[in-house]
Amino acid sequence: MFIATVKSCCSRLSKLAIVGMSALVLTSVCLVLPAQADEAAKPVVIRFSHIVSGKAPKGQMALKFKELAEKRLPGQVVVKVYPRAMMYEDDQVVDAILKGDLEMAAPAVSKFTKYTSSLQVYDLPFLFDDMGAVDRFQHGPAGRGLLDSLAGHGIRGLGYLHNGMKQLSANQPLLQPADAAGLKFRIMSSDVLDAQFNVIGARAEKYPFGEVFNLLETKKIDGQENTWSNNYTTHFFRVQSHITETNHGVLDYMVITSTAFWDKLPTAMRSELEAALNEAIEWGNQKAAEENAQDRERIVASGETNVMTLTPSQRMQWVQAMRPVWKQFSGVIGQDLIDAALASNNKP
Repeated sequence: MFIATVKSCCSRLSKLAIVGMSALVLTSVCLVLPAQADEAAKPVVIRFSHIVSGKAPKGQMALKFKELAEKRLPGQVVVKVYPRAMMYEDDQVVDAILKGDLEMAAPAVSKFTKYTSSLQVYDLPFLFDDMGAVDRFQHGPAGRGLLDSLAGHGIRGLGYLHNGMKQLSANQPLLQPADAAGLKFRIMSSDVLDAQFNVIGARAEKYPFGEVFNLLETKKIDGQENTWSNNYTTHFFRVQSHITETNHGVLDYMVITSTAFWDKLPTAMRSELEAALNEAIEWGNQKAAEENAQDRERIVASGETNVMTLTPSQRMQWVQAMRPVWKQFSGVIGQDLIDAALASNNKP
């Protein structure tokens, strides 16, 4: 009788234990599933950093990408754009992206020298005749290959964004290379750009873009090179008495992200983001061409600086003076890339 009673009690206890464990498991599942659902419902945040104003071509493209990405992926993606180096200077964005402190940026191609020397092809003076040639090069195998040249460093090139052709400015006329001798010019961090000014007897000094206006205003530097849109939106033309229309180089950007961030996104989301970015870049590049033409006219109309145009003979002097830089860097960049760039000057 005693044994039967004990067995009965044990049986009831076992059933209670099972019921209790089941309830605990069910409670745990109920707690976990909402947490997972909340996590899945959170949108992917893409922080996009750049150094220019929202009115500059790059700034407008970033905002267009935000608009298109959030329209294509409502509730799934949020793009936060940080202009005017609010988060990082161009020299810092690649490291920030690799550390996961930033998802996207569009630094000038000159900023990738520490990762690959090939992209220095874009800095060679008088290599591209115009932005049409740049487009043909970038859509060809050489240009597309350069987008992938950073993959080994964990960086994914998503596309090229134009600003435009660069002009020279100073507080004196620059009609022939000898006019620049002894002057100090601000440049981006680029060995090619450094050589470009050294070869004409000028001195190149590397400073962040955000410091240029103050450097010009205080005359710590004598001049700089930039596109019409950058000269206008940053008011450089107001602190330089002369701008010479040289069209000697190209200012282009590469839109980048990290392979770690990009590869973890769902395939469908990547496809939508790529489509949004390609549309934004196409729109942005057209906008850049329009803005540069308009900003040139705005600068001329302002009367605050003298815009000077080179004669064919004067331009040839600049070309001949700077062309030795090509040979100086051909071994570093690759003669094949230089040849491909030159071939892009031939219109179909």
